[in-house]
Parts: sequence; C-alpha cells; structure tokens
Amino acid sequence: MPDPDFGVDIEEMGHVFDEADVVIVRFHVIGQRLLLDMRPGGTGDLPLIRLVPPVNGAEERYRYLQAERPRMPLPDHITVVAWPRYVQVMQDTGLWQCIVDRLVREAGDTMLPYAEEAYRDVRAAERAEVAAAIRGGEGYESLWERAASR
Repeated sequence: MPDPDFGVDIEEMGHVFDEADVVIVRFHVIGQRLLLDMRPGGTGDLPLIRLVPPVNGAEERYRYLQAERPRMPLPDHITVVAWPRYVQVMQDTGLWQCIVDRLVREAGDTMLPYAEEAYRDVRAAERAEVAAAIRGGEGYESLWERAASR
C-alpha cells in the first residue's frame, strides 16, 4: 500500500532493492536513471551502480548492459521503479541504505565508495536541474523576468 506521505510503498521498494538483480530507478527531477546491477560477475566484476542516460526502450537498455558488462550474461528481466521524491528523501526513509546493504552483501565493503559516488552524482544532477529550472535554463521558461534597466 502506498505511503500517503511519499506516494510509493516504501516497504515494497525496499524488497525490490533487496531481491531484484537489475533495477532502474527513475527520478522525478532528472532525466538520468540510476542503474543497479547487483549481479557480481564470476570473473571478478563487481555489481554496478551508476547514473545512466535514459533509453528508448528495454532493448536499448539490454544493449547498454551488454556493452557495459560484456562478460556478464544478460539479465532475465530489468525491474524499473519510479521515485517521486528527491534522493535525499530516499536516504531519509532508509531506502538508500537498502541499496548500500545489498551492494555490500553481494561484494563486500569494496562497494561503499561506489554507492557514495552514485549518491553524490544523483544529488548533483538534481541540484543542477533545479537550478536550471529556477534560472529558466535550457528546457525551461521563466515565468518572471527582470524589468530592463534604464
């Protein structure tokens, strides 16, 4: 059942992060997606967590995964979840910790810097997008403009 404060079922999303092999997180503010490929490779490949560009469909995402992880078999499916809040709220609710815990469970503390970097990347992308919206940057239109100086 969705939490009325967040618009998603926090507990269910935690289960997804805990159990799914490959997850794409769509954020409401930024166009990039967070790719979580929790599968450690038998050839020493670590799980993958990073911001990735959006794609035009599942086939394109599978091609992306194949290019990024050529020694890994393609996953049977990719789970896509939408996060309707800022990533800070994901951290505040404990969902980001679910991601970190899963990464550590799969590959040990080696994954901690990768998780921290991904978190910083998502936060930076959100801040940049919000700033562009406020300034009327590319893709945005200002509602108010300063009066011309005389």
